Amino acid sequence: MKRKHWIHIGLLALLRLGLCACAPEGGLGVPSTPSTPYPPPGFAHRQSSMAVELFWNCTRPTPNALLLQGVAVNVVESEVRSLEFTLSGVDARGAAVSEANGATRSFVLGTMQSTPIQLELQTTGSEVRFDLFYQYQSPYQGGSELTGLRGGTAAVRLVANPAFLLAQGMNRLMVRDVCPESLHRAH
Repeated sequence: MKRKHWIHIGLLALLRLGLCACAPEGGLGVPSTPSTPYPPPGFAHRQSSMAVELFWNCTRPTPNALLLQGVAVNVVESEVRSLEFTLSGVDARGAAVSEANGATRSFVLGTMQSTPIQLELQTTGSEVRFDLFYQYQSPYQGGSELTGLRGGTAAVRLVANPAFLLAQGMNRLMVRDVCPESLHRAH
């Protein structure tokens, strides 16, 4: 009879724990992560790649600075790692004359997770446009094998009987002329 009593107490404790986990603020005093709406509001610009979607605004806090602030969202991959950015000021000849580098606070982004972006570029005054370069690693799931690098990009071959279940590929992308109001519109 005592054993049955302890089973009931255990089941009630599990039920209570489950209900607390569903409570606001995560229950049990554990703060919950606030949900971020998708797409995030308030951004003028948007660009998508296979896994990462970027939303941003460009402002000029001072005459000699350009500030790019935004959000990166992992839209489809199981995870995105090592998301890094370079904002480059380009002159009329197409040469880079200024540059700012940065990485996201979150090293790993799960599916539909987001992280803020902020790059402040000190300008020279000769820039005619600003280009955003970004790179990240994402896994190639189920049946892929890394075969080598070609021009700095990972080459992946699908295999019928996968010896490797996961290979990290580096994705390098560019958004040309990121700040004009007429380009890369979020709406």
